[in-house]
Amino acid sequence: MTSQIFADGALEGQVIAVTGGGTGLGRAAAAELLACGASVVICGRREEVLAEAADELGPRCSWVAGDVREAADAERIVDACLERHGRLDTLVNNAGGQYFVPAEAIALKGWRAVTRLNVGGTLTMATAAYDRAMRPAGGGMVINVTLSPHHGLAGMTHSSAARAAVEGATRELAAAWAPDGVAVCAAAAGHFDTPALDKYPESVRTAAARTVPLGRLGRVEEHAWLIALLASPLGRRLSGSVVTLDGARDNWFGPWPPAGMADESGEVPTEERRRG
Repeated sequence: MTSQIFADGALEGQVIAVTGGGTGLGRAAAAELLACGASVVICGRREEVLAEAADELGPRCSWVAGDVREAADAERIVDACLERHGRLDTLVNNAGGQYFVPAEAIALKGWRAVTRLNVGGTLTMATAAYDRAMRPAGGGMVINVTLSPHHGLAGMTHSSAARAAVEGATRELAAAWAPDGVAVCAAAAGHFDTPALDKYPESVRTAAARTVPLGRLGRVEEHAWLIALLASPLGRRLSGSVVTLDGARDNWFGPWPPAGMADESGEVPTEERRRG
């Protein structure tokens, strides 16, 4: 398999770990990183899912099971990369999750569970990669996958708050780890067409595309291209940044076009440019 947009071997020689790499956006990212020449280690909690994904992704993909929320597992994941490849150049913190619930109905237990995974798991993996692999090697890249829109997602307030915390931590870690040659950035993903949408109520699934001004859900390969770009040498220059990929969803709340703006055909009228 070759990349549709990157040169052959663009990431050749790199070793990249992708958490949550057995399914969805994580698996798509792993496939693109492999297509660019990297060796990839996918991580997650379900061994059978990881084994199947790695087998389909090819010989340069291996897997290690572990819970990113647990420091011992995070360290073991990093150590597996070092044992197999002797290095870890980039960590893609893709693992995360939430459940659909109105803000006023979020129980403290649920809030803590979402925060522990999305904030705690991200920081635990980033710290393990930094301490055990990147700082000793004199450099590396951490890519934290977060969410868009940044003004919050109705029904997922707990996740929106957690991902905002990760973006704040991304900026702080980028400054703190810069002297050791380690860059840290975030990729804020909008609504993508993945099986993960199937777990949400039908009304949420059908409305997802209508809230994107571009007029469609994102394709998983588009997210994968962004991850590959951030894993490239250019990504180091984006340290401390949050790169949003959401079809302008971050700039609008509600369906597009807005109520009352479209004409009878459903199109938004365009005013003729005045000349002279």
